[in-house]
Amino acid sequence: QVQLVESGGGLVQPGGSLRLSCAAKGFTLNYYTIGWFRQAPGKEREGILCINRRDIAAYYLDSVKGRFTISRDNAKDTVYLQINSLKPEDTAVYYCAATPNYYCPAASRSGYPNWGQGTQVTVSA
Repeated sequence: QVQLVESGGGLVQPGGSLRLSCAAKGFTLNYYTIGWFRQAPGKEREGILCINRRDIAAYYLDSVKGRFTISRDNAKDTVYLQINSLKPEDTAVYYCAATPNYYCPAASRSGYPNWGQGTQVTVSA
């Protein structure tokens, strides 16, 4: 069974940093394009970043450029989302998603057939 597992979320003060991890069970992440999404309370899920199978990153959300970065550790078969200078508006459930597409698809649920359960990030003083 294909399963994605996110970790690394938590409560952090404004200005702090977090590194979220996305790992897989039942398949190898290295052969997938991975996207990070988030959903804040009362808002629709939005795409943040994607890393394709050539390890080229693409932003779905321009407003996080300079604060969010995505990376892949092939040895650990894990994809990371590094979040710096956290703001209260970054509070959301963060999801990773996988697609066998070679390149980043559109930032939509239909573009990614496999999703994790999410990890909560709360930014508050």
